[in-house]
Amino acid sequence: MDLAFADTDEAFRLEVRAFFETRFPKDILDKIRRGQTLGKDDLVRAEKAYHAEGWSAANWPEEYGGTGWSVTQKYIFDEERERVGAPSVVPMGLLYVAPVIYTFGSPEQKQRFLPGILSSDVFWAQGYSEPGAGSDLASLQTRAVRDGDEYVVNGVKIWTSQAHYADWIFCLVRTSSAGKPQEGITFLCMDMKTPGITVRPIIGIDGSHYLNQVFFEDVRVPVGNRIGEENKGWDYAKYLLTHERTSYAHVARKKMDMARLKQLARTVTSDGRSLAEDPLFVQKMAEADVALASLEMTVLRAIASLSSGQAPGNESSILKIMATERAQEITELFVELGGLYSAHFITDRARPDWNSNSGIPDWASPSMASYLFTRAQTIYGGATEVQKNVIAKQVLRLP
Repeated sequence: MDLAFADTDEAFRLEVRAFFETRFPKDILDKIRRGQTLGKDDLVRAEKAYHAEGWSAANWPEEYGGTGWSVTQKYIFDEERERVGAPSVVPMGLLYVAPVIYTFGSPEQKQRFLPGILSSDVFWAQGYSEPGAGSDLASLQTRAVRDGDEYVVNGVKIWTSQAHYADWIFCLVRTSSAGKPQEGITFLCMDMKTPGITVRPIIGIDGSHYLNQVFFEDVRVPVGNRIGEENKGWDYAKYLLTHERTSYAHVARKKMDMARLKQLARTVTSDGRSLAEDPLFVQKMAEADVALASLEMTVLRAIASLSSGQAPGNESSILKIMATERAQEITELFVELGGLYSAHFITDRARPDWNSNSGIPDWASPSMASYLFTRAQTIYGGATEVQKNVIAKQVLRLP
């Protein structure tokens, strides 16, 4: 495998780098550096900055407004974006529901939904997990009953990311109890202004309002909002989840974090010496470096496969496990580096002054916030235990 980038790819890298240095909103980058959470306005402005360059839909086919980038160019764009700390696009619309719509939706649905997603004028949420159906998604119980030209939806979704910002939500709902649980699920899109939809916040242990619980009480949804066939939603969900699980790597961000960690380790002392001289801490950093290099090679192999026309398959579960465990490993090292300073109590991280306590290093509280947030990474998007089962059965072909 040739790991060198072509001259044209390096020229593209310089183009992307110039965009982030001169045209991307500086105030958004400043908020991220302070560890401040971004509001809906920030997220939309970031996406619109990408859209102005024609760069918001890297994975879409060109016929629907995609960039036409190669797999390598997508990798380079993400690498440069993460190098400066800029946010990615909010995945629920551009990365998750849009591929389902342009692959399985009707011509009318494509015309109706895709332009608003592409321009970031319509904000989406994903309604999958339920109080009794998380990693075992096939056991979901939110029910949609056909009533003429409408479905009547009742149920609850939980851990719904950014539902408090959403204009629309795409949900998996149960339309039949016959046969296997996976065979009675339908993919349904709903306007969040529809009567009967209630959003309640879930404040995370990291001090952020990112998650929500969404209640559906006799919500009437037009049949025209169903993507694909009734009771075939599980097939569309599997297609979506394959795209979701290949988006977790964030190698460039992790490499930047490791460089920052090593820099800080030279300034933090314990028993009269810097942690950069502590054999045990140095060993932990070295192990993290090796694991991160392994993740990067795995990502590059995936890029090589995609470049040859192979679609991402169950092997994406390997990337999901590796990427999320690396994120947890790196944030654990930052918390260890901060010691008691990392225990600073976190409240409302949306405030500009949330991290202004005197006497505490400005990197300590964000480190704890990141550590707490990454605890969920090995759960959401398919728990590690479930991914290992997928690898055993579908990749290794074990009984």
